[in-house]
Amino acid sequence: MSRIALCTWSDPSYVDPEPPAIAAELRALGHEAEVVVWHDPAVDWASFDLVVIRSTWDYFDRLDEYLRWADQVDSVSRIINSPRVIRWNSHKGYLLELGAVGLPVLPALALARGAADPVERLVATGWDEVVIKPAVDGGARGALKAPARSPEAWAHLEALVAAGDVIVQPYAPGVEVGEVSLFFFGGELSHAVRKVPKPGDYRVQALHGGSEQVHQPTPAELDVAGRAMECAPDALVYARVDLIEVDGEPTLMELELIEPDLFLRMAPGSAARFAAAVAATLQPAETAKITG
Repeated sequence: MSRIALCTWSDPSYVDPEPPAIAAELRALGHEAEVVVWHDPAVDWASFDLVVIRSTWDYFDRLDEYLRWADQVDSVSRIINSPRVIRWNSHKGYLLELGAVGLPVLPALALARGAADPVERLVATGWDEVVIKPAVDGGARGALKAPARSPEAWAHLEALVAAGDVIVQPYAPGVEVGEVSLFFFGGELSHAVRKVPKPGDYRVQALHGGSEQVHQPTPAELDVAGRAMECAPDALVYARVDLIEVDGEPTLMELELIEPDLFLRMAPGSAARFAAAVAATLQPAETAKITG
């Protein structure tokens, strides 16, 4: 029997139901499992055999602290996905890396904090309508869709560049018919959903009025997802691959490897599949204890 922590955040405005559901499934497999707040100073991380990141949805605002925490936890226990994956995936610059190796990814303009002439560089792309967002962000919190030559876009871009790194991408109308998310646990497809924005919006998240429906992935979507996951810098216990259609082809929007909503509510049995993938990572260590 192993002791497993499922990490969440401390915001009382939304208590994520997924970690308790996963904990229950892990207990059914014979493990001790509890839901903990990742930045709780009272937690003894060395007392856990495994630490699983789930809904740590405040890390965007305290990234340096979060990365230090992940390294510290991994030095006394084991954290999944690994700190190498967390560090790589926490900054949307990884999208440019994936595009550079031939994956279908929307083109992007990456601007470092304090970059000179951000507006001129935006205009030079020649894009008509763009989405401007922080390079470290989630839930479309800091995103703006606007014409590239509009004062609104320029003001937003300059404000974001003053505060941190920024990613700008051309707006893809395909998102209006839905963004597809494929979920993989232990390297195997668990389920998929299509998230559709409310009429007149482009943001697919439920908090922005988006809706959800079960989706059957196409061979092309599975191919892009598999190629994207192969680019991760370490093994993946779980992954969410977000795709939209561009010119009839699935195109990567995000590769979510840290704290994605897993949409377990949309797929009966998915919490058990996630728990099984987590438990499977413990088997080599437990075998070593027995044979040692």
